[in-house]
Amino acid sequence: MQNEQMWKSARATAMRDPTRRRVLGAAALLVTAAVAGGPAAAADKVTFVTDFGFNGRHAYYYVALDKGYYKDAGLDVEIVRGQGSADAVKQVAAKTAQLGFADAAAVILGRGNDQIPVKLVAMVYAKPPHAIYVLKESGIAKPKDLEGKRIADTAFSAMPKMFDAYAKAAKIDGSKVSWLVAASDALPGMLNLGRAEGIGQFTVGEALLKKAAGGKELVKLAYADVGLDYYSNGIIATDETIKSNPDLVKRFVAATLRGLKDAIADPAEAGRIMNKYHRQVDVDVATAETAAVAALAQVPGEALGAINPDRVQKTIDIIAGAYPLKSPVTVKDISVTDMVAK
Repeated sequence: MQNEQMWKSARATAMRDPTRRRVLGAAALLVTAAVAGGPAAAADKVTFVTDFGFNGRHAYYYVALDKGYYKDAGLDVEIVRGQGSADAVKQVAAKTAQLGFADAAAVILGRGNDQIPVKLVAMVYAKPPHAIYVLKESGIAKPKDLEGKRIADTAFSAMPKMFDAYAKAAKIDGSKVSWLVAASDALPGMLNLGRAEGIGQFTVGEALLKKAAGGKELVKLAYADVGLDYYSNGIIATDETIKSNPDLVKRFVAATLRGLKDAIADPAEAGRIMNKYHRQVDVDVATAETAAVAALAQVPGEALGAINPDRVQKTIDIIAGAYPLKSPVTVKDISVTDMVAK
């Protein structure tokens, strides 16, 4: 009470003195900012790991970064390069990164076989992007033609992990297909030079492959074309982070989806923003990849980023049908549905 009376007295005095009035106003602003958690509040630092490298398909994260959406959410975000979905899962589990982007198959296999405590918190590739690309001149035109052939991909790619499910759905003998491990930047060259008859690639990377093919015609053997329908890549976090700091996860998801929404509305702008941060990423390629992401991310009747438990179960069933899991995996083991705003 005494302090309140002293404040009122000081305020009354200050109102009669212009200099004191300015000082008092500045002090009041600082107090207000501190109480409200405004500019004086430090942003939460977040390290986010991509599924693989820095590509045009990641442009929407940079849209959120460039337009200040992460900053608006009270986040100081650093985006780091991943080496495949399995690598992203391991980095998040090891707390090298707080959040990441990874394929649902890697999350399911990590949980079922190694008890890695990582969950999907938002879905981006709501439709399967997995595909094998071959040159038309190879004569490969259908899944059966892959038997006896070599397919190259990176060590931590989701493509080989899902191949058994693809082979089963396509009714081909997957054991007759050889998988070669190579660095990502070597894959287009291996295809062009015939060192591998096919390479694993998400459909969002088709524009980059076309550019690398140098005019040679590509044939796409998409996993979705044989009837596979499952969730692919989404944003991931550990059980611990989801439990101890759900607000941070929600803020990151909301800001990212805000960037994704903008990128879908204007892929060309997203392409330019991606090129601004990573000059090696061609603007036209980034624009085309962003448009491909838009086709995967939007599901009629569902909010952008939403996770549908029924489709999660369907994804688990497909993975479990293609791979032995040491432990059964439930929908709640690998996903949470309340991180995306309704």
